[in-house]
Amino acid sequence: MAEEPKVIAGLFGVGLLGSAIADRLTAAGQPWIGYDPTRPDLAQSPNDVLATANILILCLPTSNDTAELLQRIKRHRTIIDTTTGDPAQMARFAASHPNYLDVTIGGSSAHLRAGEAILMAGAEPEVFQANRDFLAKLSAQVFHCGPPGAGAKMKLVFNLVLGLNRAALAEGLAFAEACGLDAKATLEILQSGPAASKIMERKGPKMVNREYTPEARLAQHHKDVRLMLSESVKRKINLPLTQAHERVLALAEALGHAESDNSALIEAYRSDSVNGR
Repeated sequence: MAEEPKVIAGLFGVGLLGSAIADRLTAAGQPWIGYDPTRPDLAQSPNDVLATANILILCLPTSNDTAELLQRIKRHRTIIDTTTGDPAQMARFAASHPNYLDVTIGGSSAHLRAGEAILMAGAEPEVFQANRDFLAKLSAQVFHCGPPGAGAKMKLVFNLVLGLNRAALAEGLAFAEACGLDAKATLEILQSGPAASKIMERKGPKMVNREYTPEARLAQHHKDVRLMLSESVKRKINLPLTQAHERVLALAEALGHAESDNSALIEAYRSDSVNGR
């Protein structure tokens, strides 16, 4: 009996989240080859990855970047797209590439690296089942959310709630500071009662200490929030909290925190500009 071909993963996009994916693959003993134009230590061109890998993982800034890359990928290749993009566009990708899955990641690069992130997949049932064991190498928690595009939709829902949790924490800490309270003590009290959330564990100390080494960049979440608002228009639903969140993110970017960790959102509240002062 002929041996099954060895699975080699090809990773496109080895930035913050992509590097965490690479670490998970390595920890699982999964061979991989990666390409990122900012990483000269990896493959020299996309063609090197396409010629070597038999399962492709995309971790790109937008679904437009995915669309451009898909033009170079043969129709029946297996594609796991972790990009947070436009759900309708990602659903269309499956029409041209039937083994396409949009598998979005719930959590930051630090969460994924620590095994704490979840995967939310949009795919046809048979395609999902065929790739479930591979996906388990990235996370122990893998959810099939529906047909292609459903993973992207669920990521927007997930990031909406996660982002508003983070914004509420930033607003509360900034309010405490304005009231003359100690931010570190405030965080400890918040974590001790019903207001506690998982987001406080990782983002609270970053806000208190003004330490914004990125685990997930603020500009990337701002892009996600704009996607949420675009989707809300299509669905004819009002998202007033998300609209307010978008304005605060825009201010944080204007203050120079686009490439900072998304916890730098608190600097918009600390700024005199947040209330038009």
